Amino acid sequence: MSERRLAILNEMGLAPVWRLRRRAEGPAPEESDWIRLEREVPACTACALHKSRSQTVLGVGDRDADWLLVGEAPGAEEDRLGEPFVGQAGKLLDNMLAAIGLARGENVYIANVLKCRPPGNRNPEPEEVARCTPFLLRQIALIQPGIIVAMGRFAAQTLLGSDATIASLRGRVHAYAGVPLVVTYHPAYLLRNLPDKAKAWSDLLFARRTLCGR
Repeated sequence: MSERRLAILNEMGLAPVWRLRRRAEGPAPEESDWIRLEREVPACTACALHKSRSQTVLGVGDRDADWLLVGEAPGAEEDRLGEPFVGQAGKLLDNMLAAIGLARGENVYIANVLKCRPPGNRNPEPEEVARCTPFLLRQIALIQPGIIVAMGRFAAQTLLGSDATIASLRGRVHAYAGVPLVVTYHPAYLLRNLPDKAKAWSDLLFARRTLCGR
C-alpha cells in the first residue's frame, strides 16, 4: 500500500492502525532483500522435499500488501506452475477475495507454510516445517502485513503452535511474528463442505474489521 493511500485511509478512519504503527518503526525493506530470498528458496536443500519437487513455490502477490494469506503447502498444480492456490481452490479463493473488494496481487500476498510440495500431498512433517519457517518469517518481515489469515487446520495449528480445532480458533484475534492473525477454512475444504462457506465469509469480514481497527 502506498504512503499516499495509507494517509487517505487514515483521514477516513479506515487505515489499519497496526500497519501505521509498524511502518513508522523503521525503513521499508530493500529490493535486494527480496532478490536474496528469491534466490535462496529455490536453492534450498534443508529437508528431503527438495528431492521430489518440480520447483519451489515462494508466494505471489503484492509485496507491500496489508493482507497475507497463508496456506499449508503446494499441491500438484502449484508444484507444476510455481504459484500457490491455483485450480478450483484458487478460483474459490479469488472469488472470496473479490467479495470483500480484494484481488490476488492487489494489496494481497499469498504464501504457504512450506515452499515445496510434500509427496502425495501428505501433511508436512515437523522437521520440514522447522526448516521452512524461517522463509515465512522473512516474508512477513519484508511484507510487513497488517493481518495474516491462516487458511486451514494445518496452517492455523502450525502458526499458532496449537492442536486446537478450526472451530475453536475462529472468531478470535491471534498473533504470529507480532502480526494479528485470523483463522479460517482452507478453500479446498470449502469445496467439499459448501455450508461452511458462510463461516469463511464471516471470517474474512472479521479479518477486515481487525485490520481497520474496528
